[in-house]
Amino acid sequence: MLRRLALTTAATAALVVTAPGTAVSASAAAFEPLPLPLLQSQSQSQETEDRLTLTTTETGNPKANGTFELTCGPVGGTHPEAEAACGRLAELSEGGGDPFEGIPGDSMCTQMYGGRATARITGTWQGRAVEAAYDRTNGCEIDRWEKLEPVLPTART
Repeated sequence: MLRRLALTTAATAALVVTAPGTAVSASAAAFEPLPLPLLQSQSQSQETEDRLTLTTTETGNPKANGTFELTCGPVGGTHPEAEAACGRLAELSEGGGDPFEGIPGDSMCTQMYGGRATARITGTWQGRAVEAAYDRTNGCEIDRWEKLEPVLPTART
């Protein structure tokens, strides 16, 4: 490897010496630094990516019904529990988890009713588009909702 590098360097130097008019521009182009992409840490890239819009209805808590914005990294938006919500999303995302994943089609869910609460979450989380709907119509959906608290408000029946 070192020998190949030495030979390449010697050949380039010989080219420059023998044909300065054409080789200088070719060798100069070969040694120009390549542009580097902007380097960002993961937290910096998340600052622009982690933005969610939550719309909740009929939660049994009038202050929790409505549309809220949530940003994480830095924490912000109109979500009433933004810091706790961002922490919960980060916790559920550890190890590549998807905090917004749906119920698998082959799940057996108890036929219990958890109320009329509904929620919709759209936006971007960790570079992925989010489009998720929630309700409390059976045991699986209730569990899915409660797993996402405090991103989603605690529903009162």
